[in-house]
Amino acid sequence: MYPERPAGIAYGGDYNPEQWPREVLEEDAALMRAAGVNLVSLGLFSWALMEPAEGRYEFGWLDEIIDRLHAAGVAVDLATPTAAPPAWFVAKYPDVRPVTSEGTRIGFGGRQSACSSAPAFREASARLVRALGEHYSGHPAVVMWHVHNEYGAPLGECYCEHSVAAWREWLRNTYRDISALNDAWGATFWGQTYTDWPEIDAPRYNHTAINPAQRLDYARFSDGQHREHFALQRDILRELAPGLPVTTNFAGTVNCKSADLWQWARELDVIANDHYLKAEAPDNHIDLAMSADLARSVAGGAPWMLMEHSAGAVNWQPRNIAKRPGEMRRNSLAHVARGSDSVLFFQFRASRFGAEKFHSGMVPHAGTDSAQWNEVVRLGADLRALAGLRGSRVRAEVAVVWDWESYWALELDWRPSVDLTFRERVDAFYDALWREHVLVDFVHPSADISGYRVVVAPSSYLLTEASAKNLHQYVAAGGNLLVSYFSGIVDEHDTIHPGAHPGALRELLGLSIEEFHPLREHETVTFTETSTATGTATGAATGTPAGGGTARIWSERVRPAGAVAVRDFATGPDAGHPAFTRNEVGAGTAWYLATAPVTGLRELLAQVLDHANVSRPRGLPDTLELVRRGGHVFLINHGDEPVTVEGVTGTGAFDGVRHDGTVTVAAGAVTVVVETPQPQGDS
Repeated sequence: MYPERPAGIAYGGDYNPEQWPREVLEEDAALMRAAGVNLVSLGLFSWALMEPAEGRYEFGWLDEIIDRLHAAGVAVDLATPTAAPPAWFVAKYPDVRPVTSEGTRIGFGGRQSACSSAPAFREASARLVRALGEHYSGHPAVVMWHVHNEYGAPLGECYCEHSVAAWREWLRNTYRDISALNDAWGATFWGQTYTDWPEIDAPRYNHTAINPAQRLDYARFSDGQHREHFALQRDILRELAPGLPVTTNFAGTVNCKSADLWQWARELDVIANDHYLKAEAPDNHIDLAMSADLARSVAGGAPWMLMEHSAGAVNWQPRNIAKRPGEMRRNSLAHVARGSDSVLFFQFRASRFGAEKFHSGMVPHAGTDSAQWNEVVRLGADLRALAGLRGSRVRAEVAVVWDWESYWALELDWRPSVDLTFRERVDAFYDALWREHVLVDFVHPSADISGYRVVVAPSSYLLTEASAKNLHQYVAAGGNLLVSYFSGIVDEHDTIHPGAHPGALRELLGLSIEEFHPLREHETVTFTETSTATGTATGAATGTPAGGGTARIWSERVRPAGAVAVRDFATGPDAGHPAFTRNEVGAGTAWYLATAPVTGLRELLAQVLDHANVSRPRGLPDTLELVRRGGHVFLINHGDEPVTVEGVTGTGAFDGVRHDGTVTVAAGAVTVVVETPQPQGDS
């Protein structure tokens, strides 16, 4: 469900009018009209004003603001302010304050300063939301509801007495019998066997490693408590305002480790994501693209909302670097290209006080006589020209497996190498696919993946038997699966699959792992094209590019059991043994990469993509982003030189210029072409 209004692409952002005097608010309405703003989020941190004392609700100040916005043609995404409980509430109910794993109860003054499991917090949230919903039900300006703010950031897990009580109840409902819990947790290890539920505490800080199955379950439980708090509010709003979508904003899909967004997606009417560039990171636009692709994927391919990003610098990174001219436009239109039906910022007007006073706004401290404001106005005009894209979808031939439970499990204590992290391999594969100009969806390993030519599983350390069977069926039916090292190792309880590694994928990949050989810090190994007779068939004889590369982090002793070596390790502990293999299964192919290439990964990926006949533009520099959506082709030049793109025919969406097969995109610019359908020749 997507809000019916505003029409076209939603444009605007968080609006915090309580920070400003009346004359500024009157000016804001005029500035919003000038910039083309048509949607703002209100009330995110306004609990203290909405309920200045327990049970006394005051909405008159908000009525005035909403009415002014409505008169200016600006719709409202009305938020519940439960991410910022007021001082009077925390003083009266101090036990709602979260407790860290070390046992410290946090103080007041930040945000998310109440535990989602605390009964007093849930009851107060429900009362406030009911009062808010009753007051604004049917108001013509309110087009959607926005619950809380960025669940899981910064509050992921809480260890207070309320959390522990809820945790024990969750365990009872999950396992039913204490012996089943002991079996799932491998509780005989280190003498951890439980005889009754009250004996079980949260996995608090310990001077050594904590039971990994217990920690994994606590991550599931904690995320579920936040979803319960969300659903409590959502259900009240659905009752009072039927037909209006209800959402919450994710704290950046790719950075939101504590929230399993596949589970969250089932609870939301529309997916809303926040994304902030890692300002110092080179090629940070690739991380942006990955976040957008993951948001679209969590939405099941449907349009989603960019709920927050920044017009310029943020305020919370080590070095808060301002965006260069044109960068904000590139960022915004890249999100639209990848499926967003909105471009919203934090925030409309930069704050003068508080923790975020150095965070940029659409209206900067420099005011409207600034380059940043001029870019904001120009972007509003661009988005009006793209209004027809609303509701359209983006199609991908390649998918990358992303499973938050594997993310949690992989990064627990005492793995074979400290360098084994979930994002490291996902980022590496996504980066290579982006540079190959391949559009990517993300998928859960149990999802229907039959429509993809290639599926990449970079970090599937945790893989259930059901998910492994799903991957096997995909390959047997004609799919191409590329698996990276240390995948298929454990089940949902972080228990090793029976037999040699990679247990869940051993048969599918046609190999076993005799031993892991993690590499030392800064150590590298090389791999090269296999020279054996069996390997030759996978190289030049099939027309695939020859070559090798350098790798780091990992090496392992691969023993083929049906798989064919495509590349061998040339140096390191596994020299002469397979580094990259393929295994024919039914109508498809399963590929395995036993190391982390620093160089050569794109070539290996290209071999898999070509084998699967994945279409993609050739000959473009990897500074050029090309995405098609709804009959429009987005050409985003992140480089310092102009780029000429062949094979694009149509009319410029912003300037009306005709392009007959060739488009030149200026350095740092964005060109969007409404493509002319090409006549189909005789077959």
